[in-house]
Amino acid sequence: MYPILVEFGFVKVFTYGLLVATGFLVAIMVGASRGEREGCDPQKIIDLCFYIMMSALLGARMFYIIVEYKYFAAAPLEIFKFWKGGLVFYGGLIVAVLVSLWYLKRHQMPVWKVADVLAPSIALGQGIGRWGCFFAGCCYGVKTDVPWAVTFADSRSLAPQGIPLHPTQIYLSLNALFIFAFLLWLSKRKKFDGQIFWAYGILYSIGRFVIEYFRGDDRGFAVEQVLSTSQFVGIFVLGISVFMFYCLHRKATATPVS
Repeated sequence: MYPILVEFGFVKVFTYGLLVATGFLVAIMVGASRGEREGCDPQKIIDLCFYIMMSALLGARMFYIIVEYKYFAAAPLEIFKFWKGGLVFYGGLIVAVLVSLWYLKRHQMPVWKVADVLAPSIALGQGIGRWGCFFAGCCYGVKTDVPWAVTFADSRSLAPQGIPLHPTQIYLSLNALFIFAFLLWLSKRKKFDGQIFWAYGILYSIGRFVIEYFRGDDRGFAVEQVLSTSQFVGIFVLGISVFMFYCLHRKATATPVS
């Protein structure tokens, strides 16, 4: 596709970096707007989003480096060229959650209420950012003959050229945008704090688990040729999400003892 959007001499604008940045920006704007409607301090929400953005980028890059350690051991300077592609969402999610918990506790903000405010924004940011993966050619699919297969022709693309592939980047984007729409719908019917955030965890981990089977890029396996690293992590995310959803729901619906 178009891994480099604009090029002037030595100045290059990478499509991946631009769309990931756009995803973060839109997510922050939506999160701040939703936070204000929910009675949260919009400035604190924006500050929190900044921490989330930085920690998510760091965690996602670190996780990718761990998975592809052989490549980076041979080319260590490539570690810093994240704008070319190479982020693992689950790595970013784990680090961002830990940093968010620290921030929320420090500023005495309601953890699950704020998590519910930001959950749809996470999905929306993913839905936009995954198009960066598509244009860069990373996270590509396996060879296929389906009518909607995509063929990469740009030699600078990270995907193999001249082979029809499953557009898994688009699958991931559509999955995230569906989750975003569903979470907005669910927000209007919310019964307890934490419901939206953990619903996101359940839906994303299931969707990601399925789509992983259509991926063709080298992303590491936790169980060789059976479970990718993301699927393995996703199982734990799903288990934790279901457990927390159940616990918070039970706590909210428990009959108070008089």
